[in-house]
Amino acid sequence: MDGRRTIISNNQQSMGSAHSTTAELKQQVFARYRGKSRRAKTAIKSTTIAAYTGVFLLVISLVAIGYQPPQKVDAANAAEAPVLSAPTATPQPSVDQLVATNIAAGIAERAELPVATNIANLSVSLSAESQLAQSDLNVISKPQIVQPGASSREIKQHTAKAGDTAVTIAGQYGLTPETVKWANNLTSDAIEAGRTLIIPPVDGIVYTVKAGDTVDSIANKYRADKARIVAFNDLELGGLTPDKKIVIPAGSLPEEERPGYVAPRNASRFGAYSGGYSTVNAQIARASAGNRYAFGNCTWYAYERRQQLGRPVGSFWGNAATWAGYARAAGYNVNNTPAVGAVMQNGGGYGHVAIVESVNADGSITISEMNYAGNFNRVTSRTVSAGSAAGFTYIH
Repeated sequence: MDGRRTIISNNQQSMGSAHSTTAELKQQVFARYRGKSRRAKTAIKSTTIAAYTGVFLLVISLVAIGYQPPQKVDAANAAEAPVLSAPTATPQPSVDQLVATNIAAGIAERAELPVATNIANLSVSLSAESQLAQSDLNVISKPQIVQPGASSREIKQHTAKAGDTAVTIAGQYGLTPETVKWANNLTSDAIEAGRTLIIPPVDGIVYTVKAGDTVDSIANKYRADKARIVAFNDLELGGLTPDKKIVIPAGSLPEEERPGYVAPRNASRFGAYSGGYSTVNAQIARASAGNRYAFGNCTWYAYERRQQLGRPVGSFWGNAATWAGYARAAGYNVNNTPAVGAVMQNGGGYGHVAIVESVNADGSITISEMNYAGNFNRVTSRTVSAGSAAGFTYIH
């Protein structure tokens, strides 16, 4: 029994020791947790205080930047002052104000401060005032907006080299190919080496003033801005004088003044198909609404290639077999003489069209075409002998 009591006593002591150890561990854990909790609360309080302090200082600095002390006004002078004054330009906030409010708004939002919405609204308002001030008519001046330096308004000259085209030259001077072609009366992109071209300073039209011209009439005819014409050419100084060359920025040439334009004729019959067709509607023949031909076919390619060459054709000429008739109705020159850039056309069935790329010394021609000999949606080229070439119709 004494032995058992001794064992039980020892076990109780061990268990008591274990309980004691567990209690101590719990106390240590709780102590650490309480310490962390206090530190976390302290950290939160410190962050909030720092955020409030930062926003407060920024707002104070903002007020200090925009603050203007009250000025003493003499009563007599004040009585003489008019009640209404002329409107002034929108005041532009300083960069410091914009930066300060942006930073303050960011800090306030991240810290979830009660004043976050107010500061955000102030930031937005100052940004709006800045934009209004920049777009105010009172701060836009001709030298800044519409009067570039004298060198950029000069009409330059360019001597074409081998391989030059209207597209490559336009890219060199930052212009559109149409501007280069209009200024030099080019009917296609091809340019022979050695030719001297005039290069406008901006996209638009180089125009020679005629007697009776006014700025209004020029602006209306060429769909341009009157103020830009006056400012770009300094017309407020000397006005328009006959034979003076001016630049019409962003002007557009009317169809009848574009290079290669052929006046439309009255409706006519299809020459090769007079027995099967009545008169052609000239308006339909001249209509241009993009490429409306079947993709991958010869007509689709011929339309695209003529667009590249600056010599567009109508959008509604039907199958290749009817192209010559519609071309005549639209006023195009149609004959049996091949020329570079002309549409080579033959009838029979659906017909076929191709583009003459070159006329060779022996009278043969080199053409490009699509959907020939089963080559659907593929552009191919071939040389047609002089004898065969004479049997086709050509649309110029």
